[in-house]
Amino acid sequence: MAVAAENTRRIGLWLAPLIDIAAFCAFMSAGLSLRAGNTYAFVIGYALTWLLNWRVAGTAPWWRSAVAGLMALFLRAGVLALLAQRWGWAPQIAIFFAVALGVAVTAPRWRNPAFGLVAYCLILRLLYAGSVELMPEETYYWNYSRHLDLGYLDHPPMVAWLIKAGTTVFGQTEFGVRAGAWCCGVITSIFVYKLTRNLFGQAAAFAALLLTQALPYFFLSGFLLTPDAPLVAAWAGSLYFLERALIGNQSRAWWLAGICLGFGMISKYSIGLLGVVAVAFMLWDRESRRWWLRPAPYVGALLALAIFSPVIIWNAQHDWASFAFQTSRRLAEAPQFALHKLIASIIVLITPTGLLALIALFFARQPSGDAGADAPRRRRLFSLAILLPLAVFAAFSLRHEVKLDWTGALLSAALPAMAFAMIPAQAQPGRFTQWIRVAWMPTLAAMTLIYAAGLHYLVLGLPGVGYDKHIEAIPVGWRDLSAHVVATADAYRKETGTDLLIVGMDRYAIASEVSYYGGRHSQSGLDTANSSLFGGMGLMFGRWMPAQAQAGRNLLLVAWSPGELDDQFVNARVERLGPIEDDVLMRDGVLIRHYYHRIAYNYRFQAGE
Repeated sequence: MAVAAENTRRIGLWLAPLIDIAAFCAFMSAGLSLRAGNTYAFVIGYALTWLLNWRVAGTAPWWRSAVAGLMALFLRAGVLALLAQRWGWAPQIAIFFAVALGVAVTAPRWRNPAFGLVAYCLILRLLYAGSVELMPEETYYWNYSRHLDLGYLDHPPMVAWLIKAGTTVFGQTEFGVRAGAWCCGVITSIFVYKLTRNLFGQAAAFAALLLTQALPYFFLSGFLLTPDAPLVAAWAGSLYFLERALIGNQSRAWWLAGICLGFGMISKYSIGLLGVVAVAFMLWDRESRRWWLRPAPYVGALLALAIFSPVIIWNAQHDWASFAFQTSRRLAEAPQFALHKLIASIIVLITPTGLLALIALFFARQPSGDAGADAPRRRRLFSLAILLPLAVFAAFSLRHEVKLDWTGALLSAALPAMAFAMIPAQAQPGRFTQWIRVAWMPTLAAMTLIYAAGLHYLVLGLPGVGYDKHIEAIPVGWRDLSAHVVATADAYRKETGTDLLIVGMDRYAIASEVSYYGGRHSQSGLDTANSSLFGGMGLMFGRWMPAQAQAGRNLLLVAWSPGELDDQFVNARVERLGPIEDDVLMRDGVLIRHYYHRIAYNYRFQAGE
């Protein structure tokens, strides 16, 4: 019986994929969509695989087969979307590669779910990075890269430099923009892995690697190219070298910590709190006070300052605009209580299980594996690295609004201890810790499945699920909207011989996306402007496209509501206005949302704005 079952299994390994491929080709010939053809063919092939291996599959819980099947379906959809939709391959050719990757996910001999999740998350991000439309934030930072500088109003320049490097190597593509994020995610994982191995050993290090791949903040920061991608990589590197310097007593580590801190400072200013952590620990910890009399920490600080100096130069040349934007402007905002939002953001960034694990760290006894004379000092250092930055953000949230991603990078300091708590300890843990340990794998598996389903939705859609109209947060229609807007401007130019300046009437989303998708095949891109021409928040568009330089131009105004095209600010700054046109954004025959445009003639700049 065992021999017969094994022979049947081997037949299934070859027969089911071939039938899967044949069914997909038949569905494509019948005119089905890529999503439908992939789904139906996969169901046929996977059902046949399960039937031929039911004796083996029957020993495992049914939900494992279901989860593995869904993960394979979403992963192979990423292959098809990349090869067929973005690269122009014939679907009948692309399906061979898609099926091969799907088989690797669902193979019965796959025995290490943790290793599988790590590999799956890495491949998932790599496949979909070139297919998912860019977020408005990403196209805004892509515009940074078009105007390379030593600094910008709302962020330091690292994000622009990474995008410029990625698009230089991979072209003006979504993957070119996001390549830096994927690399930063790998760097983050390496530093967290090495840090955890130093503290708790190899098993805990691998668990930490899993956390850096599957927790929401770390997954997304390794996918989307925003300032958080290089920030968290620099934060993890700084933590690793600070531990080597303060606990491992390595002088050279101070220099490397300074370099990481400098790269973090040209990514996002908040990493400066980690420098405060190092100073506070050197004041608090008796053994670390000797470093005050040695040159290594000061050399590290000078290296960080040298790397950060371009940002200082830019601010000095621009009336300290960026420093003021991130400090005095935020402090001057209307008071509001936002501590509950800060707590909610932590839950979103590391899941409820992650928050409970974080709480457990500060109420549990010293981990049994954290032994040795330096154990209390390590615990003190990383408690300080978590609590001090968190306390600053918590105090700020008592009277000011907070952003979702603010606490993400600092939580990398908690990953080593959280990872150690995931593996069996020498001493019997408490019931609360046991519950968290049991909850981790279902949590991470569920999150990975959510990521995969979400990416599939953004690229190919999900059956019976429409598209959210807020494409500012759910990027599903920017390519089509940009093509339509540019076509409208081109038609006007052909008719009149005059160019229109495209103006997005929101903060930056429309202007940034149309600039990218409307001019992606041009090395210089497409110049667009935002609502700063009519008194709105300009951000960097106010500097790239200053209002006084647009005087006398005709404008194509694009907005989400007709009221934005007919208010007092618009009427006061143009000579006359054309009719408001109602446009419809569709995808796969489904309405996403309405948007509106009108032509404004002879823009008039008003001095003193």
